[in-house]
Amino acid sequence: MKKILITGATGFIGNYVVAQLLQKGYNVIATSSDMDKAKKAEWYSKVKYIPFDLKRFDESVNYFTFFECPDAMIHLAWEGLPNYKEVFHVEENLPRHYKFLKNIIQNGLKDITVSGTCLEYGMKEGCLIENMDCEPGNPYAIAKNELRKKLELLTQQDEFQFHFKWVRIFYMHGKGQGPNSLISQLDKALETSEPVFNMSGGEQERDFLSVEKVADYIVKIALQNKVLGVINCCSGKPVAVRQFVEDYLKQQNKSIRLNLGYYQYTDYEPMKFWGDNKKLKKIVND
Repeated sequence: MKKILITGATGFIGNYVVAQLLQKGYNVIATSSDMDKAKKAEWYSKVKYIPFDLKRFDESVNYFTFFECPDAMIHLAWEGLPNYKEVFHVEENLPRHYKFLKNIIQNGLKDITVSGTCLEYGMKEGCLIENMDCEPGNPYAIAKNELRKKLELLTQQDEFQFHFKWVRIFYMHGKGQGPNSLISQLDKALETSEPVFNMSGGEQERDFLSVEKVADYIVKIALQNKVLGVINCCSGKPVAVRQFVEDYLKQQNKSIRLNLGYYQYTDYEPMKFWGDNKKLKKIVND
């Protein structure tokens, strides 16, 4: 059975991706920088766990053999989120991740799937298609976009023969998400019986998926090689944030007064955007 390496295995998406792969019967090599967190994961005893901190990357090490020569890799690791505006994404993360991925490809990896972000598109409004020019406007998105371009260059070199998939993830929600996310904050307000929930105007439109569905799509993308390159991981349907919150409250059979307009809209996201999911459909409907 295929052996698949997952970096960032203890992260929000990583936990779900590992679970999906195990459910499908794959041999999973999981890695992250936090072994204590990994030991608490439900999947820990079912995988080969190899602790690794990317900040300790060593160019002299053959990481393909270090991770026991996987057949494929899903690279979800990324440090310092959700601080999108910090320059370390470009100055530290970008060169480190590129060197690490180049090392593992150079030493024998033939199949790699890497997580990107819808923020690579920049401030474009409307339906976002994979072949659009990217104009990222914050350090995190700039670093991700540059990493993608560097890896694309490697695919054009004769010495590097590998399948490359870049998953542009849109908006997620689900158990285990960071405390600063919209739904996590809403859940906290409900748990503590707050009278109101402060939020933005809520008119911005986004493309939402549950983390379970995101993990499912990432696994399906990673396990095929008919559709390569950039692939939007999205629903293809725009939903106003206010509507999304109201729908969530109905699903939970909860109520709270929404204090709309308390927060300003972010300056690093366009007002209304969503993903084109035609490439994704070719994979999941195959």
